[in-house]
Amino acid sequence: MTSVPPAELETRPSERDDAAPPSQKKRMLIVVNPFARTVSNRLKNLVVYALQSRYEVEAITTEAQNHATEISREAKAEGHDIVVAFGGDGTLNEVVNGIAGTDIAFSVLPGGSTNVVARTLGIPNDVVDATEHLLALADDFEPRPIDLGVANGRRFLFSCGAGLDATAAQMVDSRPEMKRRGGRWFYASAAIGGFYRRYLTNPVRMRLRTGDTEVEGITALCQNSDPFTFFGERSIRVCEDVTIDSGTLSIAMLKRAAQRDVPLIMARIFNDSMSAGDHRQIEHLSGITAATVTSVSRDENGDARAFPVQLDGEYVGHHKELELAIEPGALRVVA
Repeated sequence: MTSVPPAELETRPSERDDAAPPSQKKRMLIVVNPFARTVSNRLKNLVVYALQSRYEVEAITTEAQNHATEISREAKAEGHDIVVAFGGDGTLNEVVNGIAGTDIAFSVLPGGSTNVVARTLGIPNDVVDATEHLLALADDFEPRPIDLGVANGRRFLFSCGAGLDATAAQMVDSRPEMKRRGGRWFYASAAIGGFYRRYLTNPVRMRLRTGDTEVEGITALCQNSDPFTFFGERSIRVCEDVTIDSGTLSIAMLKRAAQRDVPLIMARIFNDSMSAGDHRQIEHLSGITAATVTSVSRDENGDARAFPVQLDGEYVGHHKELELAIEPGALRVVA
């Protein structure tokens, strides 16, 4: 959970001499995923209490998938200045799809097992430190624009994957209790198991098209920021030459599934001094503003086989085609 006991959160904001007058407080909506790995009802109440010294706070708990998007869409009409996602990267994705393109600011309280977006934006990975960070920003409230990727009309913050990583996300999402308890180790075991069971024999092959370039493979990973994810404190890098405000995407295509390729690819991904894109079975493309990923595999009836897709680490179904694009400056963040 947090490195500082939650009780400390209760004592820090109790010294409220510097609390902002109600008329000067920004209106904050906190969207809470109660099933996120480090979120509890007590911790939520402590965080809300702390933030009330500098903001006018309302907290709403999600009840089902995509509920966070529905809640966030009402933020504009309700007069909120900022929406804060308190949960994992999947919760953040839902919130962003509710407020993107508006003038409402966005921020994060990390509650998941990985918290890629929070760390990419420079928000502390500890919820106590992140709360203090938001308190400090109340007097320096200057939202800045960042880009959002788009996949078949749905926005993503840091990654969209078709293939192996989406298979792992599907397996992990199907067992929420194991996801909550096992964290990165459960995800790693799902990725390994999925590779051996579904990709060494007859995987769905797909074709990536962007501009005049075409490349085929069995997994396409599109990034809107770097790194792709974290394994504990270690950053995992796949795509290069991309930042969350660069106005472009980077895409890596794994051309084949072969056991002999795994050791060298893993070594490159985990080593900051090496590049995954330099491996001969990975095609890396940067500076992308639009691309299409299409299935080229056929089933026994001659129909295209669908491939799994993940957005920001959450499985979002199987698709036969994926349209990728970038929306520069589509989200205003406070971080």
